[in-house]
Amino acid sequence: MIEVRGLSHSFGPKEVLRNINLHVAPGEVLGVMGSSGGGKTTMLRCISGLITPTSGQITVDEVDVKAEPEKARLRMGMVFQGAALFDYLNVEQNVLFGVRRHLSLSKTEEQSLLKDTLSRVNLQGTEDLLPSELSGGMRKRVGIARAIALNPKVLLYDEPTTGLDPITTYQIDELIAELRKTLGITSLVVSHDLLSVQRTADRVAFLHQGEVVFLGTPEDFLVESHPAITEVVEKSQAKSLSTLQ
Repeated sequence: MIEVRGLSHSFGPKEVLRNINLHVAPGEVLGVMGSSGGGKTTMLRCISGLITPTSGQITVDEVDVKAEPEKARLRMGMVFQGAALFDYLNVEQNVLFGVRRHLSLSKTEEQSLLKDTLSRVNLQGTEDLLPSELSGGMRKRVGIARAIALNPKVLLYDEPTTGLDPITTYQIDELIAELRKTLGITSLVVSHDLLSVQRTADRVAFLHQGEVVFLGTPEDFLVESHPAITEVVEKSQAKSLSTLQ
């Protein structure tokens, strides 16, 4: 569903990504972790078509993202860090923002789609609320609802659990898994939260200094000897122990 071949990207003289090669199978959840400045957000933006990479090829559902970014983006939904909702629009207007740009639906069809979409993220009855009236977890779910409203085949998540408490983080993780189960959506989840990645991902990719230094199962990730990965695992285990205490 997602193919990345020889992806490299530079900002001026600074090389951020170096020869990235990845594939994500239909229905798979790939967790993407990395050291600070490792390039994970840049890679996500290249895949989404928000930036054009310096070199390499990206296809999503067999559409060339570099050659046809708009066509490719219609196959993808993007869940931004912090949800990135329009503060002056209510939940209904936020969720249907892309739908009203790309589809010509009757009012009845719009309301049916809205009801179904909000039901999938457990936000029934919130249509008239503004983002300022929502909790952090609810805003994240509105962002997910907006992303799935156009029925994408791929969802790209940028730090979907950042800033959330453990219970709300677990709920978002459950929602990611549920959307894969019910809609068959292929997901690429950029996250710094190892526990969250363990709960949701089939495989983990780890970026360090612009390169993929690990690609494998969450179980193998925990025993990987790369120093940057060892540091992430140890910090996550210490944080979990601190939470329990």
